[in-house]
Amino acid sequence: MPFVTLGGTTLHHRYVEANGKASPVVFINSLGTDFRIWDDVAARLAGEMPLLVYDKRGHGLSGNGSGVRSIDDHADDLGALIDHFGFSRVVLVGLSVGGMVAQRLYARRPEIVRALVLSDTAHKIGTAESWNGRIATVEREGIEAIADGVMKVWFTPDFHAARAADLSGCRNMLVRQPLPGYIGTCMAVRDADFTETARRIAVPTLCMAGDQDGSTPPDLVRSLAALIPGARFEIIGSAGHIPCIEQPEAMVALIRDFVASLAPGAETHG
Repeated sequence: MPFVTLGGTTLHHRYVEANGKASPVVFINSLGTDFRIWDDVAARLAGEMPLLVYDKRGHGLSGNGSGVRSIDDHADDLGALIDHFGFSRVVLVGLSVGGMVAQRLYARRPEIVRALVLSDTAHKIGTAESWNGRIATVEREGIEAIADGVMKVWFTPDFHAARAADLSGCRNMLVRQPLPGYIGTCMAVRDADFTETARRIAVPTLCMAGDQDGSTPPDLVRSLAALIPGARFEIIGSAGHIPCIEQPEAMVALIRDFVASLAPGAETHG
């Protein structure tokens, strides 16, 4: 189990090397999950490009450091992890809050980001009222109190009907996340508005959304793509909020095609 302590926060991660000159691809998981959500995607891409997955602060087996106060905390951790591996330019693949972390890291350190894949995310997610309501419920009753509702937006009705064991496992992953990291990240998302950040993104960007995502619906993700100059937008059919679990093959096809399009000299727009 690889762990590294950077800036006082211990991060659990997995790095898979690859031959060739492809840029490393770094995956950033969503709220209430750990890096296992990328297993099916990483297995399909292994050997084609270097792959790095990690548990963000306060999630999975990573520590919570000094706590989570803003998306900056997650962006700082990610930047330190990239530096630890000595990567010069990376492709960031961020899901939900992971996509916000990717946007923030680009804003702060654009020189290390070659391209962005922003999945089921947005420049602003939810309202202060909705996040405060969730935080109050979780503080009072634990993550268990919201778990069934979260599963309904994470996955489609077909997934619920046909993949009961996988659904149960994903629910277990959610309810077993450390409470301080979960609540802190809820607060960080509540307070984040990257509208202006998105307008200044100047690297190739692919935005994608599950067609049945109940958390960040396709129209919201499309609005993010509209802010980013030259961004591409794609919908993944038969998927909810976590297409890397529900439709990994479709997600891999989009990532593979996008990475292949990153020819030398095509790293900025306009």
